[in-house]
Formats: sequence, C-alpha cells, structure tokens
Amino acid sequence: MMNGILKVEGMSCGHCVNAVESIAGGHQGVKAVKVDLAKGEVAVEFDSSKTSLIEIQEIIEEKGYRVV
Repeated sequence: MMNGILKVEGMSCGHCVNAVESIAGGHQGVKAVKVDLAKGEVAVEFDSSKTSLIEIQEIIEEKGYRVV
C-alpha cells in the first residue's frame, strides 16, 4: 500500500468533502480517503499495482476540483 496527500482547491463545505471522498474512494485500488477541509488536503491510501496518485488526481479534477 502507498500513501499520498493531494492539495485540492475548490472544496468549501461538507458536501465537497463527501463528494471528493466518494469520488476517490470509489476508484479501483483506493483503500482509504480522508479529506481535511481546513487544510485543503486529501490523504489517500492506495494499491500502487492498481492505480496511481496521478490517476486519483485526474478523477478528482474531472469533477471540477483543482489539484495543485
């Protein structure tokens, strides 16, 4: 398992937290997702043989959030 942290802009409320956790958490190979709204960070634990941090970033960006 690998861990990574993405800095995400555009999250402003509980709905955003739920949306990002659902989007990333539903991706193949992702084991856990935790959003820290105050810091604008998304911590992910994932299986690097099934996905990558870049793929997770792309699915978050497809939903309108900006990963910086």
